Amino acid sequence: MGKQFCLRNLVAGAMIAACALGFQSCLDDDDEVSWGRVLPNALVTVKPLDDGSFYLQLDDSTTLLPVNLTSSPFGEKEVRALTNFEETDDPSGLYDKAVSINWIDSLLTKPMAADLGEAANDSIYGSDPVEIVNDWVTIAEDGYLTLRFRTVWGNTGQAHFVNLLSTGNPEDPYEVEFRHNAYGDVSGRLSDGLVAFRLDSLPDTNGQTVKLTLRWKSFEGDKSAQFNYCTRKSTGTGDAIASERSVLNLR
Repeated sequence: MGKQFCLRNLVAGAMIAACALGFQSCLDDDDEVSWGRVLPNALVTVKPLDDGSFYLQLDDSTTLLPVNLTSSPFGEKEVRALTNFEETDDPSGLYDKAVSINWIDSLLTKPMAADLGEAANDSIYGSDPVEIVNDWVTIAEDGYLTLRFRTVWGNTGQAHFVNLLSTGNPEDPYEVEFRHNAYGDVSGRLSDGLVAFRLDSLPDTNGQTVKLTLRWKSFEGDKSAQFNYCTRKSTGTGDAIASERSVLNLR
């Protein structure tokens, strides 16, 4: 993926997410800042359970039991989130590890959008350029494609609209495209955003790992990258997902 991305010396998306927003679960009120706690050390899926509790999916196979929170800060919504946690010696029960959450903050989490046809896609979903950043949070895992992207942001307060669509390629059902509608907010400075898309509308890979191809319009023209992708196994949790707030003004 590396040479397909345009990287610039800007503030990392993870740093923005951790520092520019108020944390859902705040740091301890210490006089001295512990930078080991300020920066995110994991990207997770927050999975609520029917009894009101929740757990975290760290990757495709590792589950985490939060021992210092009894319920999800995001209610019944399943979201992707950046977090900072520490492993503990507490019993983890059915889960792989027990952890204490120092803070956790949700990403904009969305289902894939419907393909409306070329003209309507351009009109509604837009074709404004972005760069997809080759970063640790740009990953396909646990049934989601999470992306750190970079584009121009003004000071207008205009929300940018980001979506993921199937390309409808009959030869590759796992080819998708990232769409960005800036609604005319195309002058300003380059900044980063984070978004996660649920991939459950793609065909089931039946336990196999396939190549997921992402296409997007960059400032330098059309680009693409590939990710390893395997359909998420059923976890028995609720499927409710909804858009959460993001680092920048997105929807």
